[in-house]
Amino acid sequence: MVLPGGLLTRKEEPVPLKSIGVTLSIREFVAGVSATLNYENEEEVPLETFFVFPMDDDSAVYSFEAVVDGKKIKAELQEKKKAHSIYESAISNRRQAFLLEEDKYSRDVFCCNVGNLNPGSKVALTLKYVQELPLEADGALRYVLPAVLNPRYRGSGSFEDSCLDMKTPIVPLEDLPYTFSMVATISSQHGIERIQSNCPFSPIEYLGEDKTSAQVSLAEGHKFDRDVELLIYYSEVHTPTVAVEMGQPKDNRDGFMKDPSAMVCFYPNIPEAPSPVICGEFVFLMDRSGSMQCPISKQDQSQLRIEAAKETLILLLKSLPLGCYFNVYGFGSSYEAFFPNSVKYSQQTMEEALKRVKLMQADLGGTEILTPLQIIYREPSIEGHPLQLFVFTDGEVTDTFNVINEVKRNRLRHRCFSFGIGEGASTSLIKGIARVAGGTSEFITGKDRMQFKALRALKRALQPAVDDVSVSWNLPHGLSAKMLSPEQTVLYKGQRLIVYALLSGTMPPAEATGEVDLKYTLQGKSFENKVTFALQPKPDDNFTIHRLAAKSFLQTKDMGFRDTSAKDKKDVLKISIDCGVISSQTAFIAVNKNLNKPVQGPLTRRDVPRPTLFSAALMMPQYEGCALPKAMSSCPLPTTQSTRTSRYKGTSYQQDVCRPCRPMVSKDLCALVFGDNHLVQLISLQNADGSWYLDENLAVILGKSLEDLLAAVPVKDADSSSWATVLAVVWLHSNAKQMKGEWELLEKKARTWIHIHAASIMQELVKAAIAFTKSSMDPSIFAL
Repeated sequence: MVLPGGLLTRKEEPVPLKSIGVTLSIREFVAGVSATLNYENEEEVPLETFFVFPMDDDSAVYSFEAVVDGKKIKAELQEKKKAHSIYESAISNRRQAFLLEEDKYSRDVFCCNVGNLNPGSKVALTLKYVQELPLEADGALRYVLPAVLNPRYRGSGSFEDSCLDMKTPIVPLEDLPYTFSMVATISSQHGIERIQSNCPFSPIEYLGEDKTSAQVSLAEGHKFDRDVELLIYYSEVHTPTVAVEMGQPKDNRDGFMKDPSAMVCFYPNIPEAPSPVICGEFVFLMDRSGSMQCPISKQDQSQLRIEAAKETLILLLKSLPLGCYFNVYGFGSSYEAFFPNSVKYSQQTMEEALKRVKLMQADLGGTEILTPLQIIYREPSIEGHPLQLFVFTDGEVTDTFNVINEVKRNRLRHRCFSFGIGEGASTSLIKGIARVAGGTSEFITGKDRMQFKALRALKRALQPAVDDVSVSWNLPHGLSAKMLSPEQTVLYKGQRLIVYALLSGTMPPAEATGEVDLKYTLQGKSFENKVTFALQPKPDDNFTIHRLAAKSFLQTKDMGFRDTSAKDKKDVLKISIDCGVISSQTAFIAVNKNLNKPVQGPLTRRDVPRPTLFSAALMMPQYEGCALPKAMSSCPLPTTQSTRTSRYKGTSYQQDVCRPCRPMVSKDLCALVFGDNHLVQLISLQNADGSWYLDENLAVILGKSLEDLLAAVPVKDADSSSWATVLAVVWLHSNAKQMKGEWELLEKKARTWIHIHAASIMQELVKAAIAFTKSSMDPSIFAL
């Protein structure tokens, strides 16, 4: 079953939302957001509405208020059951009430009830939140305003009281009855170089000559066809910083907000250190649900999700080191594994996996990820080969906490790298599973390439482990630091590390300083990063650092309304209410006490339509657990009717599947599967050891005849594979340099092979290959 989202009423009838306005303030790497939803009851009867909307998993929501006919009503954060009781009591007594809560099954979906909205009334609902901004590989800070709430697949479990149980009309984007606007102000002491967006924005308006502050606004006419993304480039982003924020000792004598809080931002300079022995078990879990047949985005010429996934798997398989173990799983309503167990990486196993990748389709129905995860974790560990799990999904899962908990239970035996594909992927699922298992998370939207981000994660997985990570504080006598962030066990090169702490005791004079020290070891060597900072706390009316610290704490303890342990539930409830940050155990509640008399008349329900990103054809029944129709299959190969059995349900169903391909990769098959994509064609021909064969397939990609290639071999009796491999590496550097991040691992494997098998003649081969292909590449690239 698929669960949609949108602005709803309890009886699932339309409510006219008029506009949504967002004010965004970004200071350094922290965003403060105020979002206001304006809607109006134009009918002659009172209404009760139910609004469902997406939020980023990292958002710390700390304020909710309603302005009804010009009068402000501030909500209070209460224990969730108590908030529901207050709301229901107010509604039954015909009082106006407002309720905001996090969904019970996912941290990135919120629900808002508006009860007893009088005829003719105008209501503005405003919620405020703060969040850390992630750092991209190119140095950009990435802010995303979730605007897309995709339908979420409902599995066989119980999901009572989920706000995603509601249904709403789906309309084309041009028929949406409400507008959307956003104004963003960005400031940084280091200066702002540029701001980019996936949506049309006004030109940047700098608010000073030093370019430390700027403003942009979303162009008029934006619809909810994509999440709104901003990439902010500062002149310097890798400077370690410490910010200390004043507490609230008078109003919060024993609570979380009493003491000053500190936020420390490290950029560890982890050196390059190749592993002495490459090992590992690499398991790739790929979403093959019907929604993977959709494009990654609405932008022109956007690749289908399943096609990008296939190319990514080919790159990953070609980049694996010899001697490791691997397996590939596809999942939907059922799941399939390429091999019964993980197999040793060799030419034979790689070729077998490659053939299956090329025939993969988005044909497995819904999005049930929990069962294949459990199957993977049940497999015995391979001694000396730690498990590295790569999860690719569009994240359209209802019970995200169940999945996160499963990964968390197995966190000591593996690392998990996750990838959210397309607009509206669940940030709760994608970030959550990576967070609890020491990996990293990535999102692929707009013009992002899944291939590049997946290979970056593989590079991290192949890095030597950073051990003995610790953070210590050197503070004046009488002052101590209580860490709020979870203990850091994994660090990656190029990754930022943020930690939070409460500073308790007696604050020293204004000129006093403190020091925080990050230590870790890499391959037996010790490393240290120190930051000295002023100990004078600064006031902030929004208590941004306290609330970000609380969110960091809640993310480690809060596993949903249903699954959080009794001990953790008590801690979550206390921290949530102390600092005013919503959790699965709390909700914002407000009752309008300004009305002099009860609302008259029976309640009526109305729906506001939800936009659809893709045509109705792509949201057909196959999305809910059926196979793709023939007409929608992107596979160019002939199909046969077969019966496939779900390994965990024991049921069988009819669907179209591709006939097995020929034993060897042929030129015709490469062209059919990859079209004119010569880069992927070339990579698909590489052998597991890093070499290439000198054959017709390679000749076609190089634009030469096989006879010309053979005639150009510069060294008599030289191994043809040595010549072919040098030519392939030259081609990569000459024709696909802009995509180096996608092929550098497999290219390094090729250069290593050349040094082992053709070291004595390498210089002659390289010089001849550069001349033969008329390339301008630097021969020194072939050095290791």
